[in-house]
Amino acid sequence: MGKRWIPLEANPDVMNQFMWGLGVAEGEAQFCDVYGLDDELLAMVPQPVLAVLFLYPLTSLDDEEEESGASATSTVGDKDLSKRVYFTKQTVGNACGTVGVIHAIGNAASKLKLVEGSYFDRFYKQTADMDPVQRAAFLEEDDEMEDAHSVAASAGDTDANVEVNEHFVCFSCVDGELYELDGRKSQPTCHGPSSPDTLLQDAAKVIKARISSNPDSMNFNVMALSKVM
Repeated sequence: MGKRWIPLEANPDVMNQFMWGLGVAEGEAQFCDVYGLDDELLAMVPQPVLAVLFLYPLTSLDDEEEESGASATSTVGDKDLSKRVYFTKQTVGNACGTVGVIHAIGNAASKLKLVEGSYFDRFYKQTADMDPVQRAAFLEEDDEMEDAHSVAASAGDTDANVEVNEHFVCFSCVDGELYELDGRKSQPTCHGPSSPDTLLQDAAKVIKARISSNPDSMNFNVMALSKVM
């Protein structure tokens, strides 16, 4: 990756100000912390949940998968994926937080009201017919998003000079399936049946497995994008 941004902090306040400033009406949705993956803690998360963001430490296995282009087998063909799931590759270093938000909003657009003429309103219309590589190229050259990302990143406590090795992915439910949207990969990963009512619990199962595969690290964070009712 050539261009690099300052990483976004895994902080709901930072993510909310970022999202609201780009065109999600403040009374429409908000990010909140998921304090644990047990049922009683998941029950504390405001419903309905529209998407889940997961921050986890990258390992050598993740790097091998990216280099080989490996990803889990999808249950639907690429042609159907391009129509049903909003997905973009990530070509800007440290932009995974922004890409995660783009995936979260893009796959919940039918349930959210975007401010007419706002950045997100224009962005999703302009990129609707692009493929994931074209969307990544569009984002890489988009000064407005880069500026917004920079403002959001500066609102956190992350040191711009510190090398980070964590990565954001997004979980969304589209057409009754749970998808993991990871800009490092070539396409979304399907994790099987899900529903808007069980999205959080279904994503938690996948996240638990990911955490158990790296028991020596504490650098995990889970946030939910919840519809404001």
